[in-house]
Amino acid sequence: MISVTEAKQIILNDVPERKTKVLPLSEAAGLVTSSDVIAGTDIPGFPQSSMDGYALKFEDKNLPLEIIGEMAAGTTAALQIKNGQASRIFTGAPLPGGADTVVMQEKITVENQRLVIHDENLGQGLNVRPKGSEVKQGTVAMAAGTVLSPAAVGFLAGIGKDRVEVYCPPVIAVILTGNELQDPGKELAFGQVYEANSYQLKAALEKTGVKKIHIFRAEDDPGKLQQILDQALAISDMVLLNGGVSVGDYDFVTRAAEHCGIEEKFHKIRQKPGKPLFFGTKGEKLVFGLPGNPSSSLTCFYEYVLPAVEQLAGLKNSIRKIHATATHDYAKPAGLTHFLKAFYEEGKVTPLHAQESYRLHSFAQANCFLVLPEESTGCREGDTVEIHRLPV
Repeated sequence: MISVTEAKQIILNDVPERKTKVLPLSEAAGLVTSSDVIAGTDIPGFPQSSMDGYALKFEDKNLPLEIIGEMAAGTTAALQIKNGQASRIFTGAPLPGGADTVVMQEKITVENQRLVIHDENLGQGLNVRPKGSEVKQGTVAMAAGTVLSPAAVGFLAGIGKDRVEVYCPPVIAVILTGNELQDPGKELAFGQVYEANSYQLKAALEKTGVKKIHIFRAEDDPGKLQQILDQALAISDMVLLNGGVSVGDYDFVTRAAEHCGIEEKFHKIRQKPGKPLFFGTKGEKLVFGLPGNPSSSLTCFYEYVLPAVEQLAGLKNSIRKIHATATHDYAKPAGLTHFLKAFYEEGKVTPLHAQESYRLHSFAQANCFLVLPEESTGCREGDTVEIHRLPV
């Protein structure tokens, strides 16, 4: 067995170089820009009104002004004003030539068909969006490494970009093993359990921007598992096998991996839960053998799989490591790193009930792991401990 630190370093050393592609902007939400986005034009492309009101020369603000024409958003007809004139204008419309200021419509009166301004705070350029004030042509509008949030997607659309170069999130295959698994919503026969791993792993992967997830089911048969593993490797960048990674008579994952040409990098870590975690590679493809117990599987996903997925996708590691004060005692023997399901709030962390590897009830309430290193014999109330905040 190897340590947690050694296992994580092995995985990150084997993550291949990131791949990039140019996608339509409509398909890029949640992904990460792989190169700087350069503005192709000034936005806005003209001085633009930010208010409904009247456009004028600032030097004329104390004069009664002749009102000529109007400018609405989307107008394509130019208008020129002279000294002593003003134009009706609406939000988003281009300023008439010669105008440099907009007065709000609430700050004027019309007397004898002349505009009179009642705004002591009116300053030159007020209520005008200058040309290029959002972004200037030829400048970096968005830096490489930016996560394309809804606002980021909207910004790129607003500066005229319909395509963007991004890091490719990995295509991932999830293989479920075990004859005992039954689909949720169906009646359980004797000896069956409801299958939860595909649901939780798919949900966790989608939060990272992974869009292509293939789910396979494999019976407890080494030949059939090998066949499905070959299929999964052919269509994915990463394979997550669930169950069958221990040393029981029906644990066939390592055997199937060997037959499929997967190079084992490690099998078993000094940790709880998830001691029998398997990791291997085939070329640039990464293969994880996760424990079948749902709590162990999800713990191993967050600690080992997620950092690899995020590295491939150009994302920063979303598992934040901080310190907190333990609210309860927790005892353990030295020898294994323990990842305890826990709840963090206002600088304090509480280990939750039901730490067994098959139980998800406490995991559904957890927002962190309380991490007790392998040499530790536990913690006492009031101790400062390391926690890993989860992206929940």
